[in-house]
Amino acid sequence: MRICIIQSCYIPWKGFFDLIRRCDEYVMFDRAQYVKRHWHNRNLIKTASGPAWLTIPVVVKGRFEQPIDEVEIASPWAEKHWRAIELAYRRAAFFDEFAPVVKGWYEQAEREKRLTDINAIFLRGIAGLLGITTRMTRDTAYPVLGAKTERLLAIARAAGADHYLSGPSARVYFDEDLFRAAGVTPEWMSYNGYPEYSQLHGDFVHEVTALDLLFNTGRDAARHLDRNA
Repeated sequence: MRICIIQSCYIPWKGFFDLIRRCDEYVMFDRAQYVKRHWHNRNLIKTASGPAWLTIPVVVKGRFEQPIDEVEIASPWAEKHWRAIELAYRRAAFFDEFAPVVKGWYEQAEREKRLTDINAIFLRGIAGLLGITTRMTRDTAYPVLGAKTERLLAIARAAGADHYLSGPSARVYFDEDLFRAAGVTPEWMSYNGYPEYSQLHGDFVHEVTALDLLFNTGRDAARHLDRNA
């Protein structure tokens, strides 16, 4: 059984969903500390002026060590984000097909008060449109102790995993020997070799929200998660 344990992000890029689909279970690691200017509450869309950030305003003053699942929304944001998406993608080939569903997510999300719940709406929604059936749970489903690698290992073992898939950036702190000694094989994701697709607004950009992939390729989107490398 393969597991990935990753902090939730707002409308992530296709690589995030590629990693998830390769696993049997994805654990939203939102008891981890919130980091400003990370992907937790923002992501990129592709506009006529180039890639542009969509950022959910959150309360951070005086809460420097708060975990992601305690981060609260600071002010209304959903309508502004949807308008920006509509302006950027209304001429995309499959915008009309997916717009009602995605707009519905924004209408649902604007009623939420916590960032983690907003992220979950989009993570589950986009994964569903991509045909991803990986089980999604929260780390609170596994009340374990420890920090960094130890905590990740405890969650993996509690879930019954024998393989752990992680993004490449985690290698900076990850203790592979600790996992192997516990009978859990660490594996590392590669994000090289994704094919390009017909994309609006000039030169191709991979590092944008997966909504870009959906609006431009439609029901064929999942095929573009298959890497050539």
